[in-house]
Amino acid sequence: MNALLLLIVLWWHCFFLLWSTIHGQTRYNIPEEMKQGSVVGNLAKDLGLGLSEIFDRKLHVASEAGKQYFSVDAGKGELVVNERVDREALCGQSASCVLPVQVVIENPLQLHRIEVDIRDVNDNSPRFLKSNHVLEIAESTVAGMHFPLESAEDPDVGSNGIKTYTLSKDDCFSLKVKEIENGRKIPELILDKTLDREKKAIHNLFLTAMDGGNPVRSGTSKITVTVLDINDNVPLFESMLYKVAINENSANGSFVIKTKATDMDQGPNGEIEYSLGIHTPPSVLSVFDIDAGTGEIFLKGKLDHETQASYRIDITAKDKGLPKMEGHCSVQVDVIDVNDNAPEIVITSKPSTVPENSPGGTVVALLSTRDLDSGDNGKVTLQLPMGSLFNLKPSFSNNYALVTSGVLDRENFSEYNVEITATDSGSPPLSSKKSIPVTISDVNDNPPVFTQPSYNVYLKENGLPGSILYSVSAFDLDLGENAKISYSILDSKAQGVSVSSYVYINSDNGSIYSMHSFDYEKLKVFQIQVQAKDQGSPSLSSNATVQVFILDQNDNAPAVIYPSSAVLGSLSHQRMPRSAKAGHLVTKVTAVDADSGHNAWISYKLTEATDASLFTVNLYTGEVRTKRAVSEQDDSSQRLLIEIKDDGEPVQSATVTVSVLLEDGLHEPILDLRQKTAEPSKKNGRITLYLILSLASVSVLSLVTFLILAVKCIRNSRSSGSCCMRRSDFDDYKNPNRNLQIQLNTDGPIKYVEVLGGDMLSQSQSFRSCMSPMSEYSDFTFVKPSSTTDFKEMISVLDASLPDSTWTFESQQVSRNKRLILYAMIFPFYNFLIVQYFITVQRDLLPPPCSLITLNTDNV
Repeated sequence: MNALLLLIVLWWHCFFLLWSTIHGQTRYNIPEEMKQGSVVGNLAKDLGLGLSEIFDRKLHVASEAGKQYFSVDAGKGELVVNERVDREALCGQSASCVLPVQVVIENPLQLHRIEVDIRDVNDNSPRFLKSNHVLEIAESTVAGMHFPLESAEDPDVGSNGIKTYTLSKDDCFSLKVKEIENGRKIPELILDKTLDREKKAIHNLFLTAMDGGNPVRSGTSKITVTVLDINDNVPLFESMLYKVAINENSANGSFVIKTKATDMDQGPNGEIEYSLGIHTPPSVLSVFDIDAGTGEIFLKGKLDHETQASYRIDITAKDKGLPKMEGHCSVQVDVIDVNDNAPEIVITSKPSTVPENSPGGTVVALLSTRDLDSGDNGKVTLQLPMGSLFNLKPSFSNNYALVTSGVLDRENFSEYNVEITATDSGSPPLSSKKSIPVTISDVNDNPPVFTQPSYNVYLKENGLPGSILYSVSAFDLDLGENAKISYSILDSKAQGVSVSSYVYINSDNGSIYSMHSFDYEKLKVFQIQVQAKDQGSPSLSSNATVQVFILDQNDNAPAVIYPSSAVLGSLSHQRMPRSAKAGHLVTKVTAVDADSGHNAWISYKLTEATDASLFTVNLYTGEVRTKRAVSEQDDSSQRLLIEIKDDGEPVQSATVTVSVLLEDGLHEPILDLRQKTAEPSKKNGRITLYLILSLASVSVLSLVTFLILAVKCIRNSRSSGSCCMRRSDFDDYKNPNRNLQIQLNTDGPIKYVEVLGGDMLSQSQSFRSCMSPMSEYSDFTFVKPSSTTDFKEMISVLDASLPDSTWTFESQQVSRNKRLILYAMIFPFYNFLIVQYFITVQRDLLPPPCSLITLNTDNV
């Protein structure tokens, strides 16, 4: 065991000598057997560290020998003795005893080495293996003969080792000390003069071994010399030193070497027996054996090069004479190393946690390798798996740093077990593996991700405030605070109002709640920009769009817009001649519904009538017509109650009461109007002629343009029996203004109403109506208003355009012609409008089926 410790110490000694050539050297010198807690040196000062850094950087001492001989006093930064240091146990008989110590500093990782030189203390006395040594010498032995004696053993070294031997005084014997290799001293007994058994048969001598310590220590062995009678030839070996090498894996019973001695005597005095020397230590006796008759040495134990690389065996050859004579030789057995030890990987620092955004070359752990074999068998190489994100960076000797070499991503791998393979250069090579766990810490490198980039939410109008609209959800691949998500609504506007006034969001779970009830007629759709933000530093975020569609509910009853008196709450009075035939248009009830879809589909029904057989109401248009011709027996006053319903659920309705007065000899105002327009005066004709001459003199090009437009208008009027709708009209309908515009022109005999609504967000609509005096029926219809808001202003305008309004067409016509002539002379660019009007009035003063009349309102 002492030899093994000696080898380990020598190995570390060589290791740290190499280290010192690279990094310099910190060395302390202490005597052995110091008390526990004794100060070796001020480690913090020698390493250039402050006392606070000892705690912050976790300075500690690593041991490779299995025992922690030293520790660090964290309060003073001193290296102190932790366990008893026995130089003899550590270094044996080695002249130098240096104990290497590794000092590991973390955060960041650093490795320092120091050497502690252990000085020998004279704490051991010389000791003989046997306290009594019997030596038989024949009396015929000539003077000057040398007899090797047992040498004493002293674990101390240097001056504390054995310095000299002394022998008690005897006339026949003296002492000689012989020094062999390695400075070892062997005492020899010298026969100064021939022995005489008859004078003295036994000589008692005392051999004392003394060391060079202060004070001097000594050990004594008694030597009993028995004088034998004549056997005067000593067995002699062929060689005083035999050398042999044998593999350490040789089996028990293997032949090692044969020794041979000869004796010139005859008979029993010449018969030789071989044996191991009397000084052979137990470590040799347990491994080797000798054949007493042949001198052959055999292996009886297991060899281990790493435990002991060489053996020295003392062989004794004795004859059988009286007295017995013996010869001596030595056998040196060198144990050949065999690659029977796999290399080891030693972790010298605890693997540290690595952030996932660490750059390449970040140190993860420090490690070293060792192999108890020697030569090529002890040369170790390390290897990482193919594609590993880590590298091994050589440091010094057999020390390495495990560093990162690629991009780390905790979301893919949060922990790595880095498997390192150590292989020696023996034949066959041996290997071992070591897994180093490396934990990857999270960095906020992933923004929250919504389950969908956009969400569509359909919400019924008139819902309760505070009700949940929808719950958005996002996830974050990071950990801890980096994965904690809070939700918020980004500021945006809908119809000029901040979205945050409509809804709010639960910042923890992403649930969106309404802040008030929604009205489809005011708001149909709006967008919510939701942001998901994590709690990392810096924080990351992502957005998603929530489209909220308001669904219409039937919450508006139909509103009557004609007859106007019914709108205002009074009875509507209509006149009808008794000469009216079946199908005669009495009036037309018009209503609108602010809802949309089926909720805005309106139907008309006659619920009560003075004479139900006389009148009928169209289910969809609201036209009130006669079912039969009026007879003399019919009452002159007829009262009709008309119910107006929508198609929603539940059904909303309204009613209107119409009073019809039957009169004899009543002419329809529209026919009278036509007659008036069909009889232009001569003065009007002259004015028209002046107008034509003015227009012709302005521009020939304008005239051609006017003619083309006139032809197109004539064709359109012939192909259409009702309203003329130009492409520009459709364009205006498709792209309405923000404000609802209703314009009415009452200057001509034709009444045309056009209602232009705003865009979708203003909830405006467009409607058109024509009232043609060429027909006996009124053809005025509102298709869709934007709201049931007050229509009084609009209806008052419409009343002025209905057939029962009274006005003079001819006087207005003449006045207008005069103004047009003046405009044509002053503003030539008005020619287009004037010609259009001219075409209208010149065709027997009969207008086309429709003339454009527009009503203006503001966001009804």
